[in-house]
Amino acid sequence: MKTFCGRANPTSGALDWVEESEEYDYHQEIARSCYADMLHDHDRNVKYYQGIRAAVARVKARGEKVIVLDIGTGTGLLSMMAVTAGADFCYAVEVFKPMAEAAQCIVEKNGFSEKIKIINRHSTDVTVGPDGDMQMKANVLITELFDTELIGEGALPSYEHAHQNLVQEGCEAVPHRATVYAQLVESELLWSWAQLQPVEVEGARLAPLPDVSRCAGAHSVCDIQLSQVSPLSFTPLSPLCTMFSVDFSKPVSSAFRSHSSQFVAQSGGRAQVVLSWWDLDMDPSGSIVCTMAPSWTYPQPKMAPWRDHWMQSVYFLSVERQVTEGEELSLTVCHDDYSLWYSLRSHSQQDPQTDALPSRPCCTCQAHLVWTRPRFGELNDRRRTENYVSALRSVLREDSVCLGVSDGSLLPVFAHMLGAKKVYSLESSRMSKQVIEQMLEANSMKGGVELLEIRPEQLTTNDLGAEQISVLMGEPYFSTSLLPWHSLFFWYCRTALAGLLRPDATILPCSASLHMMAVEFQDLWRIRAPCGTCEGFDVTPMDEMVQRSLDFHESREAEPHPLWEYPCRALTQSAEVMTFDFTQCLPQRPISCQGSLPFIRMGRCHGVALWMEYHLTDDITVSAGLIGPISEQGECEWSRHRKQGVYFLRSPWESSGDGRAAVSYSFTFEPTSGDIKMDFSIESQ
Repeated sequence: MKTFCGRANPTSGALDWVEESEEYDYHQEIARSCYADMLHDHDRNVKYYQGIRAAVARVKARGEKVIVLDIGTGTGLLSMMAVTAGADFCYAVEVFKPMAEAAQCIVEKNGFSEKIKIINRHSTDVTVGPDGDMQMKANVLITELFDTELIGEGALPSYEHAHQNLVQEGCEAVPHRATVYAQLVESELLWSWAQLQPVEVEGARLAPLPDVSRCAGAHSVCDIQLSQVSPLSFTPLSPLCTMFSVDFSKPVSSAFRSHSSQFVAQSGGRAQVVLSWWDLDMDPSGSIVCTMAPSWTYPQPKMAPWRDHWMQSVYFLSVERQVTEGEELSLTVCHDDYSLWYSLRSHSQQDPQTDALPSRPCCTCQAHLVWTRPRFGELNDRRRTENYVSALRSVLREDSVCLGVSDGSLLPVFAHMLGAKKVYSLESSRMSKQVIEQMLEANSMKGGVELLEIRPEQLTTNDLGAEQISVLMGEPYFSTSLLPWHSLFFWYCRTALAGLLRPDATILPCSASLHMMAVEFQDLWRIRAPCGTCEGFDVTPMDEMVQRSLDFHESREAEPHPLWEYPCRALTQSAEVMTFDFTQCLPQRPISCQGSLPFIRMGRCHGVALWMEYHLTDDITVSAGLIGPISEQGECEWSRHRKQGVYFLRSPWESSGDGRAAVSYSFTFEPTSGDIKMDFSIESQ
């Protein structure tokens, strides 16, 4: 039986009906997950195996049979470690059915099926007894239920239920404990992701919404590769604080908790951001430690293990405050069963009887619901704003009638400030419209921009006061975009609005171009590397069926990644491979191009990086990819505001850098679907 699901096409804006059959390959969902990254995490695997062997040995030393409960078994790796270490039996719980089926195949292939039972349930539904899923309670509890925020995957409720129902009192736990650390910092870079800064346009100041500066912001954690945030971009105001620990060998509570750490400010500045990460002690003595600390905390940063399934967290204080060196302060972390949040107080002003703990952050200004954190950073990028203002200044006239097509954009506001006769803006959502309305009102510009919550194809001359558009502008930015070329939705809008444009209308940007280059990734390649074996433990974790699906390249698709977080080296020159002329309507026929780029640097080519550049005018270009020249060694600097596209090659290619080999490419843009089909191959001379 086949069913169809309606999905909005991010490029064309159309509603596509996608066929979904009962035979849908969920292994592709596994392929897109972090399983490959975890299996390649040598540090994690070694530390887990060491902790498991030690726990099994402690139980055996007491003369007991070792019965293991592995919650969230995934591929079954930790269960196989336990049996290899001498466990008598292991109950491996996995709620995701396709993954449980894969784990069953993997366990059987490695000869562990007699000692490992895969249970396809949520752990809170598992029963113990003669007719239950488990014959007896376990005396060793093994879990990998953690995310970047430690508890975001429901670790606390799962542990709470396990201790009440599934494990013996005084059980061994691997990991034994987790400890959360935090550091208070001032950082213009990080703070730009949370609050809108004032903007200068032609000597006038566009002030941010007062409600935004008082808002606690988005409730979701900001998880990033903090190793890629240079210590030069922030000033530590506190030492590294130990906030709290959780002992997993004892009953765990998922109830609300708060923990405070008192410290003396080590420097003065604006308290804005809290950096946070955690450690896992795999044994009670704390001699086997798996840490999430960023690389710049290591004496030798290059020795830090890389992982993408666990990163570091950035938390934003609801309001920045000035602190002075030597001031006594208290940093408080609160958590419910799934989230953490932080607050700062002066130690001298605290009164336990009257000071209420802050509730979980929740956006009250709507701006944090309209703009993502990278989008805040983009809006706060002064150089980028100057480019757009310069481009607008060069095309606007006193009689200009402007129409903006982007989501939650400030371009229409800039056009009004630059003296356009009339400015309209199409907004994709009511919430976005309300945020821009509030900004206009806060800056006494109400009525300066007319906001229209309407689709481009529905717009008529009546909506424009019977006038025609002389300047159609966009950044372009759309909240539905995932891949770089999804912003070509602007072209579809421009085509739908063709009948409302003056014959001499200016389109800004006038064109866009797709760029590419072959790259060697420092670490990102691990997330798509084959998983025939597991680093740090001698088993074959993937059967052939699962391995084929984990070889994500079978789909032949690019995927979005913020490359500023994932360093890479350019092995070829960068090249403009396709151009999209916005001054013309969308073509009826596909656009195709082919070519090749010779390898000019030695290295291992893992794939191709792809990005868009927007040509606002003939001489002003804004890049959503590379933002500086490539160094002699091939190092690249990437925009932090947008994700770039990455196309992983089926197998890495060793480049000698002598130009005798090249990456050949073929691109086809399909106007009817909005897709860009691409193919790459390596050719040697």
